[in-house]
Formats: sequence, structure tokens, C-alpha cells
Amino acid sequence: MADRVQIGIVFTLLLSVVGSIALGANPSSAPFQSATAGYRYTFPNDHGAHPTYRTEWWYYTGHLHSKDGRSFGFELTFFRRGVPPEDIKTLPSKWSISNLYLAHFAVTDITGKRFHFSEKFSREGLGKAGADESRLRVWIDDWRAEASAERSAPHRLSAHDETHVLALTLQPAKPLVAHGAAGISRKGKDVGQASHYYSFTRLATTGSLTIDGEQFEVSGTSWMDHEFGSTELGVDQVGWDWFSIQLEDDTELMLYRMRRKDGSSDLASSGTAVSPDGRTRHLEVTDFQIESTGTWTSPESKATYPSRWKLTFPSLDLVLDVAPLLADQELRTSQSTKVSYWEGAVAVTGTKKGQPVKGQGYVELTGYVERLKM
Repeated sequence: MADRVQIGIVFTLLLSVVGSIALGANPSSAPFQSATAGYRYTFPNDHGAHPTYRTEWWYYTGHLHSKDGRSFGFELTFFRRGVPPEDIKTLPSKWSISNLYLAHFAVTDITGKRFHFSEKFSREGLGKAGADESRLRVWIDDWRAEASAERSAPHRLSAHDETHVLALTLQPAKPLVAHGAAGISRKGKDVGQASHYYSFTRLATTGSLTIDGEQFEVSGTSWMDHEFGSTELGVDQVGWDWFSIQLEDDTELMLYRMRRKDGSSDLASSGTAVSPDGRTRHLEVTDFQIESTGTWTSPESKATYPSRWKLTFPSLDLVLDVAPLLADQELRTSQSTKVSYWEGAVAVTGTKKGQPVKGQGYVELTGYVERLKM
């Protein structure tokens, strides 16, 4: 009976996890730490968990190709959500819940024009889920992302469900990139309305992907985000549009638009441009324009999402067309968080300083079904 009660508590708390992972614009409340300017990253420790911050995620997306020409996209994401001490009712106990863990696993079969996703949630008690604080190692059951403490060590990912199996090794091909300025990525105008956020923008990827019993040896390029903080969306914010782009000339771009209720971009929106040699340039919201040039309406959630974009970067002399490789890449997490969002593989074409460029990327769209909230 005690186990059933604890599982019920976990499920109730997890219903709010994704709705509250938005590291947005309300100041955090005690006892969790706010993300403030002056933070200095220390690795490999900062690859690990940060329990003094309420919300954290490790986010992997990528494009994969098999030897016979099949193309795929993938997403594997782990979330940690801290539980305030006043809400922990079972101390001291092996059943105590101080952190909740959630994971999403998705595969876009680009050649087969199919999209598949699954999800997990658990608590850290009894070793069901957890994350090291000294290096990259986060897991729920046998879904995991990990790397040794050695500098530039490869990341290893594994996840599976009834029909899909993912086993990948990801080798950093460029140094990691810290986003924002002064150690923080702003999500609002006030002190503490921010996160600590860095990425591996280009990871050479090899491994295997199994779909319905058919195994493919794959290779490709991936992207990894790690972000942690303690604040939520502001009262005037409804969600965000996030882009990661890898161009064939070894340039990468990350940008996010925090969307307000009236459809405008919050001034805290920003991005990062990474040159082929690894140098970075912080982009303010005035340094880029995002124009939606198409829409797609989900037959399941009934939400209408933007479904093609023109991205303009005047100071970089760069204009990009971003198009989904499959219209339906919507995750509907009805078994845990009851939140729907679009996360999908995209193709990129355009011009850079008057010359044609192309590449690939991933786009995440939240707050289109309903405002992200606790």
C-alpha cells in the first residue's frame, strides 16, 4: 500500500513537470537557487546534476543516416525537477521524493514518413532514476546519457521501448558553447529570470537504431543542450520557439523566441552564432527576425503550429529557409505530464554573404496547445 501511495504522489507531481520546466520570467522561490550573472562553469562537474536549482534538462537531438540511404531524426531528453523540502512528506525514508525525473524519446523516420515517441517518469528513490553531480550520468531505468570524466569524452545514449531501440556514441567535434552573457541566458527582465545554458553544437554520431525489429547501423551529427535554473514563465509569456541549426560550412546557430500572449517576442529572447573555428557571438533579439511562412494543424491536439520559417540575420548577411522534414512531429505526453509540444527535424537552405548554404537542424515549439504552466 505504501508503494502505491508513493507512486500516486509521483504521478501527481509529474503532471506539472514540463509545464514548469520553462526557465522563464518569475523569480524563483526559496529554497532553490537563482541563475545569476557571474556563474563560472567547471567541467566535468557542470555536466552533472545541480540539485540546488529546481529545474534541469539534458537534451539530445540529431540527424542519422544508414548505409542504405535511410534518414532519421532522433530526440532523447532527460528532465530533473526538484521538490521543495516542505513538500517532502516521507523523510527519513527510502521512498522520499526530492527529485522527479522525466524522459522523452522520439524517432522521426524521414524516409518512411513516420514519427514515434515514448516517455518515462520516475523518482530517484531505490535507484530507479537519478543523475550524478560530478559528471554526465543521468538515467531512468535503462534509458541513459553518460560520459566519463575525461575531457572531450564521448557521450553514450541508450533508450528503447516496445518497437524502437536507440544506442549511440557521440563524439564532440567542436568545443562546448556557453550561451548568453556573464554566465546566464536571460529569460526575463529581472535579476534571476535566467538559466545557465551551454551546448555541444556538433557531435559526430555513430551507433544503431532499431525500428520494428529492423536494425540500422547509423551515423550522423547531433546537438546537446544542458540547462538549469529555478524560474518559470512570466505572466505575459505563453511558450517559446527554439531553433538549433548546423550548416554544412561548420557554422551553428541557436536562437529562441520567448512568445508573449499577444504573439510578440519577449525582449529577453536571444541566440548564439558559432563560427567554423568555434568562436561565438551572442545575438540579441534585435539581431535576428523569425517569420513564419506556413502552418500545420495537429489532428490530435487541434493546435496550429508554425510549420516553415524564414530566419534573417542582417549583421551576419545570412538568410535561411527552415522546413520540417515531416509535418507531424508532435509529442503528446499523456502518460506523464499531459503536455503537448512539437519537436522536429528540419532541413535548412539559404544564402550567406550571397552564396548558397544548406544544413539541418531541430525546432521546438511549446505553448501552442495551451500556455505552459504549473
